[in-house]
Amino acid sequence: MSETGYRDISAERSISTFISRVFVYMAGGLTITAGLAYWFGTTPELISLLIKEQGGLNMLGWIVMFAPLGLVFLMAGRVNKMSPTALTSTFVAYSAIMGISLSFIFLAYTQSTIFTTFLITAGTFGCMAILGYTTKTDLSKMGSILYMALFGIIIAMLVNFFMKSEMMDYIISLLGVAIFTGLTAYDMQKLKNMSHQVDADSADGAKMAIMGALNMYLNFVNLFLFLLRFFGGSRD
Repeated sequence: MSETGYRDISAERSISTFISRVFVYMAGGLTITAGLAYWFGTTPELISLLIKEQGGLNMLGWIVMFAPLGLVFLMAGRVNKMSPTALTSTFVAYSAIMGISLSFIFLAYTQSTIFTTFLITAGTFGCMAILGYTTKTDLSKMGSILYMALFGIIIAMLVNFFMKSEMMDYIISLLGVAIFTGLTAYDMQKLKNMSHQVDADSADGAKMAIMGALNMYLNFVNLFLFLLRFFGGSRD
């Protein structure tokens, strides 16, 4: 085999290794999140640690709700200074706290609804990830539009927090599903393009795989939550 042939095989292996690591990290994070969400959500003694006796979140509950956002900013802001081990540990901590914060869905929805929605999310996510990986169409313009739409939907959610409009909530949920479905394909294509430029076995490659896993994890969780809001039947 020629030197070029060996080089091509080595490049393909590096790409495969990088993408595999992204999804191993992501799957690990989701497993931690799902396990802790179920444990806290179905154990009254644990969920009560986050709620006041008269209702509403206590101080620990608010910390749990906002801590994941802080960890995301920490990972994004210090990715170049953190070691792969430190970044992985932060991602694990983030996944764990996210699991605790998501435990509240077990108070609002039935377990069958949550499980069914999770399966639908997994199927949708998988299809869009495959589409993003295999398509020859450049999705970069779509990504810019989706991120602008995401910014708009965050503003709409803040407004509806005070308006409490069921129709607006329905529209927001529908748009949220569309946005994160599209972002899954966009981020998958971005990861594929990135894999051509990094050495999967290097420290930088490991850190980029973790950050890629974080992006895909966020797409999955947000798609799940918007789907749950869209057609999930509450306990009421």
